[in-house]
Amino acid sequence: MPERVRITDVSPRDGLQNEPGVIATADKVRLIELLCATGVDEIEVTSFVSPKWVPQLGDAVELVRMLFDRELFPRLLTNWHGTEFSALVPNEFGWKTLWETDRKLCDDLKNSDPIWKQTRLSDGFIDKVSVFTSASETFNKRNINATIDESIVRFIPVVSAARATGREVRGYISCAVACPFEGSIDPRRVVAVAERLVALGVTEIDLGDTIGSAVPASIVQLLQAIRERLGKRWFDGFQITLHLHDTFGRAADCVKTALDLGVRSFDGSVAGLGGCPYASTPGKRAPGNISTETLVRTIHDAGYTTGVNLDALAQAAAFARKITGRDHRSP
Repeated sequence: MPERVRITDVSPRDGLQNEPGVIATADKVRLIELLCATGVDEIEVTSFVSPKWVPQLGDAVELVRMLFDRELFPRLLTNWHGTEFSALVPNEFGWKTLWETDRKLCDDLKNSDPIWKQTRLSDGFIDKVSVFTSASETFNKRNINATIDESIVRFIPVVSAARATGREVRGYISCAVACPFEGSIDPRRVVAVAERLVALGVTEIDLGDTIGSAVPASIVQLLQAIRERLGKRWFDGFQITLHLHDTFGRAADCVKTALDLGVRSFDGSVAGLGGCPYASTPGKRAPGNISTETLVRTIHDAGYTTGVNLDALAQAAAFARKITGRDHRSP
């Protein structure tokens, strides 16, 4: 039987956060609903970040409320394949906002809706939280206005609270291969950040090729460095996830290499939504994350399985292109 690979679709958060204009909350909810029907393992639905910093995601509370509305929730469950829901939480304030929203929804439904008892969502709607730092000091300061040390200090109450409520925690490390300001990143710097996140209680390290500069050889160097220092945890089930951008069309080759090295968890963004603004050039926007469609096909062609329905994924991709206007413009 083919070995299974885990797929997270990050389009509702990472894919949409830098889109021009404002995507309607109802359209985001519909995108998530369509993604649920694809069979992806996880959907990162939003970020509980200040609207001042990411206006596109300023509707996080409203989105979660709409997503689990009494009318939509039963329809969502019709196409639900056990998909986990996650959200980016940059600091303690973001965690408190998520927690208060989640608990209120739980309290409203727990004793009044019979369908509630049929799901594993009785302990909350958001299964996992994500925190975000970088292996590059310059990128971190420009992206989240904090040093690496400062960002990790911010994570302490978030990780502690999330783990206390039974939630897993993903730790994103951006610029895991190269930085738009500092150039190539020594894998040892990535490992040093990963070790600090693991020490906090993070259960998944998500390695981000932020500007899409990776080639198979750089993926080998990165993963070998991670394995040398975190190998025991890796083989004991500690999850390593690869988050690739397809700026130069090399992401699929990097996926194949990572599969050969034992990685069984990848991020994708339906329709290739997203893209680091620092990787763009005047007059041309950088291509975004590896599309979930390309990611899944690459994994299947390599002899693995994902449980993702490509026809349903195509429907979600068509809707994503529609709401972002990508049917009518180049990336």
